[in-house]
Amino acid sequence: MEIWSEATIKNFRHTLLDWYDQEGRATLPWRINHDPYRVLVSEIMLQQTQVETVLPYYERFMQALPTVQDLARAPETQVLKLWEGLGYYSRARNLQKAARFVVDELHGHWPESADDLQELPGVGPYTSAAIASISFGEVVPAVDGNAYRVFSRLLKIDADIAQTKSRKIFYDAILPIVDPARPGDFNQAIMDLGSSYMTAKNPDSEGSPVRAFNAAYLDGVEAAYPVKTKKQKPVKQLFMATVSEDAGRLLFERRPDSGLLAGFWTFPLEEIQSIDEIVGEQLHIKPIVHVFTHRRWEIWLVKRAISLAENYDYLSPADWQQRALPTVQHKLLDALEDLQ
Repeated sequence: MEIWSEATIKNFRHTLLDWYDQEGRATLPWRINHDPYRVLVSEIMLQQTQVETVLPYYERFMQALPTVQDLARAPETQVLKLWEGLGYYSRARNLQKAARFVVDELHGHWPESADDLQELPGVGPYTSAAIASISFGEVVPAVDGNAYRVFSRLLKIDADIAQTKSRKIFYDAILPIVDPARPGDFNQAIMDLGSSYMTAKNPDSEGSPVRAFNAAYLDGVEAAYPVKTKKQKPVKQLFMATVSEDAGRLLFERRPDSGLLAGFWTFPLEEIQSIDEIVGEQLHIKPIVHVFTHRRWEIWLVKRAISLAENYDYLSPADWQQRALPTVQHKLLDALEDLQ
């Protein structure tokens, strides 16, 4: 790993922040106002989601729930509806739990350090560091995927970023480099650098503002960084989705309050081990596929008789517009519409 001198660190800070001031995305709505609530919402939404995708969701969310008190008191159904389509719905639930913790347990007073912010439900080391540096000026690195990628190349850090223990290696390496006068801008500049010149694929290292500091590029080994073991393939699961119609309404079930898609409305789903177990009228020759982080769902739409349960309800199109439907259910509705 490369070790920078104080002079190099100062030069890097100046180069990075000068570029950020000129070309960074300072006009993003969550960067204009450094209120910790707004930063928290943005950081949770941005987890595993692109900025362009998040922007309209963020604007709609903040318009509906502009303060932490509003989120704390909102019905969960409203929160999930606002989140509909973003995926990873546990983020929305944890976001509301964090808001309720701030309002009910802390009486509206936000923790101001990264360590204390981790007391909030669903707030881990990266999110807490982002809030602490952006909203409260704490000199702390926000170590996310962008920071891993950027600093693994700048410093030629060989630690496997898929390993939890590697976070401390990166944290300790980045901490003395964070600009003490502008820690929030420093962390956001690293985010912007990682999503522009220093992307995972096809980086523009030649045109990068920090080219002179990129040891991996200068040594011709940039493609080797970051070091990361391959992810395991998602586990495949097969389902029948029951299509039952009554007077123009379709049958939905409310998913249990825990587990995948908790609290959302879908067609009744039954897991099967093979397509030989399908009963009723199979509507699609090929399954509808939806991939979660660790699971790959293959779902066949099937018309069949089914016994109703307490969590079942026939819903009209107007009804389901008011219910929280996950992305996979929208896929099922689109597939059903294509048949008609």
